[in-house]
Amino acid sequence: MSQDTLSLINPQTGKLAFKLFSFEDSDLFNHIQRLNYYTIIWTQIGHGKLKANFSEYEFIDNSLFAFSPYQPFMLQAREKLKGIALNFHPDFFCIHKHQQEVACNGVLFNNIYLPPFVLVDPITESTLKMLLEQIKTEIQNPALAQYELLISYLKIFLITASRLKTEQQHETQQTIPNNKEPFILQNLKNYIELHFKNKHSASEYANLLNITPKALTKITKRHFNKTLTDLIAERIVIEAKSELYLTNKPVKTIAYELGYDDEYYFSRFFKNNANVSPQTYRDTVGFAKGE
Repeated sequence: MSQDTLSLINPQTGKLAFKLFSFEDSDLFNHIQRLNYYTIIWTQIGHGKLKANFSEYEFIDNSLFAFSPYQPFMLQAREKLKGIALNFHPDFFCIHKHQQEVACNGVLFNNIYLPPFVLVDPITESTLKMLLEQIKTEIQNPALAQYELLISYLKIFLITASRLKTEQQHETQQTIPNNKEPFILQNLKNYIELHFKNKHSASEYANLLNITPKALTKITKRHFNKTLTDLIAERIVIEAKSELYLTNKPVKTIAYELGYDDEYYFSRFFKNNANVSPQTYRDTVGFAKGE
């Protein structure tokens, strides 16, 4: 079971703002989690299988996982997991709103092309442990500007982890064989960024790349462990979540801007992929609701 739980409650909403806890348990995350806050899990000891979104990955000791609100995930451990988990609500710290300061959105969180975890090396491990100890001390001994100091520690934690993931991504890319697939993958990423608001089918991207849908599906499955349809859907949902976070636009307007003339079709699409309706997502997560 979890232990040493430290948490802060938002006095305005009465809901969880920030929580830090340690755990020694093989069953804590062994069922689908759909949480309305950001989740960071550091499995310092233990290995097993991660199921997240549309993919499965193997993980080992010292894996650091990062999940966005309502992103479905599950850890199937093959032994007792020991580690630390950190939760924070977007009302406490919204990565979309503070992207320029932290730059973890698209690296730690919301990257449809990379696994949602990073391996923690010994140097980073000592830095993260020091930051977590400072966070524990600050929660237990509240003083002037407590939230501001906790957010500062959280920012450093996220930046440190993001830098590590960027370094590991660069090392992985250098090991890809010298063939045409990396160019196809890069062009695919570029095309998805350019056209995800108006091109929603796998065949449209296959046509842009002058490759058969079947061949492109094989490539995306091999490199991203997802189908092309999954990649497109995830990118649309990330954009929709951002709009629901940061704006007060009606759902109908967001749907239209993302290429959906039918608001109700879009709402079903969003719920199928985010496991929650757009309105419920905005009500429980959206930062702009209080503005």
